[in-house]
Amino acid sequence: MIDLKRRGKFVWLILALALSAAPLWADSGTGTTATANWSWPPVILTALALTAILYTIGTARMLRRSTKPRLHAPAIAFFVAGWLSLLIALDSPLHEIGEQLFWVHMTQHEILMLISAPLLVLGRPLIPFLWALPQRWREQVANIGRARSFRTIWDGFSSPVSAWLISALGLWVWHLPWLFDKTLQNDWIHAVQHTTFLLTALLFWWPLTNPAPRFGYGAAIVYVFTTALHTSILGALLTFAPHPWYSPYVATAPLWHLTALEDQQLGGLIMWIPAGTLLIAVGLWLLVKWLNQSQIRWQYTRMAELARLSQGGSR
Repeated sequence: MIDLKRRGKFVWLILALALSAAPLWADSGTGTTATANWSWPPVILTALALTAILYTIGTARMLRRSTKPRLHAPAIAFFVAGWLSLLIALDSPLHEIGEQLFWVHMTQHEILMLISAPLLVLGRPLIPFLWALPQRWREQVANIGRARSFRTIWDGFSSPVSAWLISALGLWVWHLPWLFDKTLQNDWIHAVQHTTFLLTALLFWWPLTNPAPRFGYGAAIVYVFTTALHTSILGALLTFAPHPWYSPYVATAPLWHLTALEDQQLGGLIMWIPAGTLLIAVGLWLLVKWLNQSQIRWQYTRMAELARLSQGGSR
């Protein structure tokens, strides 16, 4: 497990250094490369600002009523980290450069799905969002959440099988060449793609965030490892493809002194190695938790057996 962590940190370090040096690769003679500036798209900025405001108001109200406010500190830290990672993925130079370099675009997607999504789920923002609403609205939303029809629909979508299938389907469908090309040609389709990746990733991580996964550690390990498997397959297909899949990068990748195929190979490796390593690390962590749980159960069983034998002997 240590080797996996070291490899993952090394790959992410190389990617960070590569991205920070991206302006140096650009063909300054063309004047057509994306700038390494923050883009601040109004729609994204508004959504992020509204989310931060609601979370801050709701959290402040919760803390005022809480007898143990320190218990909320981990969730707050997770949410803040997830929100900042969203800001980096959607507003930083990653967004603009990702429209000219596939590997940067892929890095953006991995941040959304493997960093932002689990951190936001661990931050449990739905409760602060609810507290941010006026009391009348809060009661109405709470009633909707308690309704049997809503619970039935939500349980269907958030069940492990559904979450796995929906997240896998979203990933593979959006990487179909004709659809991926559309995202680079239309900002609204691009926004739908990113929204899909984030929502399906939130759905994927939801069943795993309880102290014990809702479907047991054994099933959770299968859930994570099979996801690592199919994402690695897609990464390998991108890496070893004999020709570029996405036509817009044929024109833009050379501006950064890469062929479109080399650019695609880097993107495939990002999905294959860092993303796969992270998922495997999560699976191994779940395995350790499962073994610890089994050990505790064995100890309780053994103690109960010894207690029963001692009672029998005393008679």
